[in-house]
Amino acid sequence: MVDISTTMPGREGGNANGGEEARSVDISTSLSGLLLSNPVIPASGTFGYGREYWDLYDLDILGSIAVKGTTLEERGGNPLPRIAECEAGMLNSVGLQNPGIDRVVSEELPELYLHYKKPVIANISGFSVEEYVAVAVKMDAAPNVGILELNVSCPNVRGGGMAFGTSASNISLVTREVRKACSKPVYVKLSPNVTDICEMARAAEDAGADGISLINTLLGMRIDLRKRIPVLENVTGGLSGPAVFPVALRMVWQVSRAVDVPVIGMGGISSSEDVIEMMMAGASAVQIGAANLRNPFACRDIIMDLPRKCEELGIRSLREIIGIM
Repeated sequence: MVDISTTMPGREGGNANGGEEARSVDISTSLSGLLLSNPVIPASGTFGYGREYWDLYDLDILGSIAVKGTTLEERGGNPLPRIAECEAGMLNSVGLQNPGIDRVVSEELPELYLHYKKPVIANISGFSVEEYVAVAVKMDAAPNVGILELNVSCPNVRGGGMAFGTSASNISLVTREVRKACSKPVYVKLSPNVTDICEMARAAEDAGADGISLINTLLGMRIDLRKRIPVLENVTGGLSGPAVFPVALRMVWQVSRAVDVPVIGMGGISSSEDVIEMMMAGASAVQIGAANLRNPFACRDIIMDLPRKCEELGIRSLREIIGIM
């Protein structure tokens, strides 16, 4: 087992264990042999490659980091406007903007390692099975990558992403080929925009996936009433934030009972209570996305509050509550 359990205090003060009164609470967890000091992971697409955050607090407090989704070639993303506010969340149509795999492994990941010493989760995407494999192989060789996360569920990219995630046979194919080519654990990030989420999860597991991540964003849109046109240039985008939490929780609960591999839960998590609820539903760890965009200290604050909330609820170990529903 690889131990990535070191925790350090944030630069704004506080203790990763939540203070003296809750030191007996064990908030560690594990994912496919990786020991995490806590279950909180910033979600891909909301934390970049850490650059915007490492001057704010010590990133080593985090359980892991899911770095920005990476493709074979550099992508400028979708045209503006590509962000729209909603009542309880936001729509994004960024479109996998990233510098491409070669720059990520030669520049972004080595620089992130200077500020974050634990293995990260490498989120990857492609427009063909061959592209997924090519990106995965290069990420697999990166020393500070601990898990590969196949994004087969991005709703904002034409010709890729969700085109894989809405087909069980495509999920099976891309998972099998990446699994054959790589040595590190492979997790598959699923789309909620399907009829049967369990069918997709089982397809990934049967093809060799070591774990499942869910959910990605829900497909949505907004209309500018005065201009009478869609707010987003891409017309539709991915809905995230508190509005999707009940849907995400339900799908994590379903999938965790349909497969025998670990599940990473995400979708609208913004508090320590949400983390505990998601783990009770079956998640072994969680990813936090939109909350980082509202409050750059969101992940740190949630980690620091977890022991207190666990003690309040009579929880001595987070691992004991995983899937208790």
